[in-house]
Amino acid sequence: MQLFRVALGFLLCSSLFMVLRAESQTRESYRGLMTPQVRSDKLPAPQHMREYVVDGKLRLSLRDAVLLTLENNSDIRVQEAQVESEKFALLRAYQPFDPLLQSKFDVNRFSFAVNNPFQAAGVSTNAPFNSLTQTAQINYTQTFQTGSNIAVGLSGSRNSTGPGQFFFDPSYTTALNLQFSQPLLRNRGLLVNRAPLLIARRTLQQSRATFEAQVSDAILLLVNQYWAVVQARGTLDVERKSLAAADASYQHDKRALELGALPPLDIYRSESEVATRRVQMIQAEYALKKAEDAVRLTIGADQDEYFRALDLDLTEKPETEGELQNSDAESALQQAITRRPEVGAMRLALANDDTNVRVAHNHLKPELSLSGFYQSSGLGGDQYNLIIDQTTGQVTSRLISRGGLGSSFSQLFGFGFPGYGASLTLNLPVKNRAAQADMGSALVSRHRDLYSAQLVREQITLEVTNAVHQLEEAKLTLAAGKTAVDLAQKALAAEQRKYELGAQTIFFVLDSQTKLAQAELELLQAQVNYQVAHAAVDHATGGLLEPFQVQIAELTR
Repeated sequence: MQLFRVALGFLLCSSLFMVLRAESQTRESYRGLMTPQVRSDKLPAPQHMREYVVDGKLRLSLRDAVLLTLENNSDIRVQEAQVESEKFALLRAYQPFDPLLQSKFDVNRFSFAVNNPFQAAGVSTNAPFNSLTQTAQINYTQTFQTGSNIAVGLSGSRNSTGPGQFFFDPSYTTALNLQFSQPLLRNRGLLVNRAPLLIARRTLQQSRATFEAQVSDAILLLVNQYWAVVQARGTLDVERKSLAAADASYQHDKRALELGALPPLDIYRSESEVATRRVQMIQAEYALKKAEDAVRLTIGADQDEYFRALDLDLTEKPETEGELQNSDAESALQQAITRRPEVGAMRLALANDDTNVRVAHNHLKPELSLSGFYQSSGLGGDQYNLIIDQTTGQVTSRLISRGGLGSSFSQLFGFGFPGYGASLTLNLPVKNRAAQADMGSALVSRHRDLYSAQLVREQITLEVTNAVHQLEEAKLTLAAGKTAVDLAQKALAAEQRKYELGAQTIFFVLDSQTKLAQAELELLQAQVNYQVAHAAVDHATGGLLEPFQVQIAELTR
């Protein structure tokens, strides 16, 4: 059992060394990559939503809505899970370089009839021969990022058969084995062996860039939904005001009818207009409800019944303040190429393709490897002198010295009984079609990704150009809309005055009211279009979060 305790102590020390070595790589270790959110089997409640509840409503600026979307949007969390998956794919890429520590302890006892005169020394021929063997061994193997592989083995055994059988009884045999192998052509060097690790690390960066682009798309969707609510609320206000104006005209005509100043058939025109505008107001009310439901879904308010029941109070106004934004297509395109995460993702994909080509080229080489070994052995225990009687053949034993495991280890590490050797192995395939196919596939993948990168740049160019044109159109439409509202107000005032003087019928007043409402709706649409176009330019150039003073410092911590 002494040998077993020594082996166990060596095993514990080696395990402790490996734990400390793993902890030194916390960035890409299991603990360093695991997050509390992933470890938990429950989803959290909407984050920081209660901070925006004011007077029983969710009062949100556009920046507040952006923050809530980043924290609570389920679609973003699903997309983020892809980044988490790539983290552990990176961790898996370390597997070829993980050291392996193996230990084994065996105990064997045998008892059998004697069929050898030397085994029967000093005992009756009818007595059984007993043998007890205890063996312990520890092996450590590891492959390094240069392609080198080492194996270290330490073993020891205790064998006991009873006096008179061997020179040492019980005997302690120990052995130390050192082996190594090093590729000299194929799989030689850091690049080839680290290639899976480099590819996994770039793939993680690529997934983060893709996730950043998806977050930008989600924020642009939120911006559109936010301004859709603002527009729907403005539309409802316009429809209510238009209904109030039509109802005032109807009440005026009703009093005129009662006084006999209006023919009975003329009352139907204003009454019909009231009914029509009431229908439009009802449609505007439910359009607002639908728009608000879309915002609730995006910011995560639907995840809790309390927040889902709250009305939205959006504080942003569609009216523009200060000078309108100007954007040049060329400068915007340069910013987009510099900042868009899709461009960075394609660079990483092409870098992976180059690595795959170099790895495939490595597999075309012959396989030449150098290997060697060194070993040492030790023997210890109680030493006997065996004496054979020449007349009777009787074997007797006499104890010379006592020893044990310590003497065996002393002889082992004295390296008095060494063994060593080396070999050079060459494998030269006559044909290597699998490696040639891998080379071809790597080149095809790189060729495809070159066109994919070009396609991404073309799409970004088109997106930037369309966004700049959309912004220019919104600015011109906004100026024209303000003029149209001003003229419609003046036209309504003129028609109202003519009607009061009896120079015009109620038809022209109602028509002017309708035109004014339409002009106000078109102006509201132009104002919202400008806000959306402003966000579209920021999205196309890769700076959508900057106006909200929000920055994603570290994704998926």
